[in-house]
Amino acid sequence: MADTVDSIVLRNGRNRYAVRLTNVSDGTGESAVVKIDKSTLTGPDGTEPSVLVIEEVEWSIQGFTSVRLLFDHTTDDEAVVLGTGSGYKNYKNIGGLKDPNSTGGTGDLLLTTAGAVTGATYDITVIVRLKD
Repeated sequence: MADTVDSIVLRNGRNRYAVRLTNVSDGTGESAVVKIDKSTLTGPDGTEPSVLVIEEVEWSIQGFTSVRLLFDHTTDDEAVVLGTGSGYKNYKNIGGLKDPNSTGGTGDLLLTTAGAVTGATYDITVIVRLKD
């Protein structure tokens, strides 16, 4: 059996993309799962954005030790570590959390859970700015 996951697109515009991510775990968890595939998005100039910039994250996590959001590269770049409980972070005042665009990989946004147990859940909304 596997975790029951869903991704619901809330906004898909040329400047912003918002997605709601949910999971009910059977105890297996997730490891480096693509949650935002950059190649499927259209940026401000009408082509694939060169980079994703995380502007806001809202979460509710129970049962997992943490949930990590990473940018996909040869060595994945950690963007955010979310702990158990609920919270909201707005990164706009610092220009957002920009993918450092390290070598290799795709620049997609990945998700990894830690400490999965049966019945653990997360509900995470991520808003990214699409940058040319």
